[in-house]
Amino acid sequence: MKKLVVLIILLTSFKAKSQDFSLFEKKEFVSEKGDVLPYRVLYPENYDKTKKYPLVLFLHGGGERGTDNEKQLVNGVKAFLEPENRSKFPCIVIAPQCPEDSYWASVKFERTKYPLELDFNYGYDITKGLQLAIGLTKSVMKSESVDSKRVYITGLSMGGMGSLEAVYRYPKMFAAIAAVCGGADLNAYSKKQARIPFWLFHGSVDGVIAVDNSRKLNEKLKEMGADVQYTEYPGVNHNSWENAYVEPGLFPWMFSKSR
Repeated sequence: MKKLVVLIILLTSFKAKSQDFSLFEKKEFVSEKGDVLPYRVLYPENYDKTKKYPLVLFLHGGGERGTDNEKQLVNGVKAFLEPENRSKFPCIVIAPQCPEDSYWASVKFERTKYPLELDFNYGYDITKGLQLAIGLTKSVMKSESVDSKRVYITGLSMGGMGSLEAVYRYPKMFAAIAAVCGGADLNAYSKKQARIPFWLFHGSVDGVIAVDNSRKLNEKLKEMGADVQYTEYPGVNHNSWENAYVEPGLFPWMFSKSR
């Protein structure tokens, strides 16, 4: 009985340690216009500024605009806290907090219908949220020991849409993108974006953002000759990030990419 209790304590301790969100430091980015963007940053273990590290930009979903982004850490960024990942894939992770009055993506949508009816049109002005996220990324690239050839972007839901728009608007910035249950302006994508490796994820019964958004984007990217992978989870709804961010091949795939 005592051995069982000790084992339970050890397992609980390991789990808590492997998901120690306090390792994400809270900081603020101030734009040239004076806009403030709170964000969290995770540094590599034994951070050595004489070395260069990959940088990962993580964009959270729409439900956390203007709030303290605890859920985004639980819904995806926790993968970067796993001891094995921290050891094998040392990197800097930045997780900005989208302003309450903005979105990562410029997509227009009808809130009263589900799945959401989305109007992807990159002709719209870039949102303040995405502008600030890109500004933050550029700032961190200058202030920290970042390998500029290995900057990656990932996001879930609204963050998935924002990450897909980010690589459209800044195709020379990112070395790879992992977008979870998002969507993009298919007409706007060109060979510039097709040079970036994509991994798209979606649940087959997503009731919030239709799975067809990722299916069509996958086909479009294939037509352009892009390096694209598409993973669809049968019977999984909008929380497909619970599957995507524990994909065994995700980290090796992402961190092997370089511009």
